[in-house]
Amino acid sequence: MSAQPHNTSGDYQPDHIIKLPAIFAWPPKLIAALRYLLWTMMFPWGYFYAGFAFIAWNWWLPPMQEMAQFKVGWIAQIWLRNAFFLTLIAGGLHWWLHMRRAQGTQYKYDRKWLAKRNKRFLWGDQVRDNIFWSIVSGITIVTAYEAITHWIYANDYALMPLISEHPAYLLAWVYGIFFWGTVHFYFVHRAMHFPRLYKIAHELHHRNINMGPWTGISMHPVEHLLYFSGFILFWIVPVHPFVIVLFSIYMAVSPAPSHSGFNYLVVGRFKIFTGDWFHQLHHQHFNLNYGNTTSPIDWLFGSWHDGSEGSLRDQRDKMRARA
Repeated sequence: MSAQPHNTSGDYQPDHIIKLPAIFAWPPKLIAALRYLLWTMMFPWGYFYAGFAFIAWNWWLPPMQEMAQFKVGWIAQIWLRNAFFLTLIAGGLHWWLHMRRAQGTQYKYDRKWLAKRNKRFLWGDQVRDNIFWSIVSGITIVTAYEAITHWIYANDYALMPLISEHPAYLLAWVYGIFFWGTVHFYFVHRAMHFPRLYKIAHELHHRNINMGPWTGISMHPVEHLLYFSGFILFWIVPVHPFVIVLFSIYMAVSPAPSHSGFNYLVVGRFKIFTGDWFHQLHHQHFNLNYGNTTSPIDWLFGSWHDGSEGSLRDQRDKMRARA
């Protein structure tokens, strides 16, 4: 692979084909599947989110008895924690990549920088617009879902499995979060492309063709209500509070790296995968790659674009046929 492949506009474009994850290979490939689960899928961001969740569960989650009643104090505590972790990742990436421009346009999908003096965005500024929708709407709504979920368990409306009694079940759900989150995202995102919902809500997110870390959960409140509704599963299927916190952090924070606008974060001699070429293609071409590669539902439903010219032609042929 070349170090810095570009398209004709000078934008960075990875020159590899996006393939199905090794866990879906047939016949099964055990070593490749384990490598995917332990490394490709989780390193480094998945381990960061699990670490954040461990910190939050131990030291930044109100006592269960306190959450049995809705009170501003403990809900505000959860809101501040969610805002802190989002600001840490989205703000940190934005400062390094877009403010300091520490690596210039190296590995940048779109060589242009984020928009200023553009009437599509609040205050004419893309970054301020994205921060507003992410914090004021996104963090508030994810906190509301999380608070309701903790309240349900605190009142014994759902049984909480203990780690000591069900360690394998907890581990399965730690991994299950990443799959449930991506499956849920696909169906919500696909629904948001129905014309009426797109016009009401999703158009706001798609104003960001050129993306930055704060773009991740910059959405209309209607879309936030649907995007974070994956919590409802835990109102029926019992999980440990750690899993609830991990899901909150994963859904709120993980879109920041995937929307960073850069395929890699370069720090000294280290190069960390920080973009999502699969989702970047969705922002560029609109009617394909609605989900993620972790749960390749796009492949099942024929909307999978692997980044090649041939695949793009096939997708455009399908769009014309549907039209």
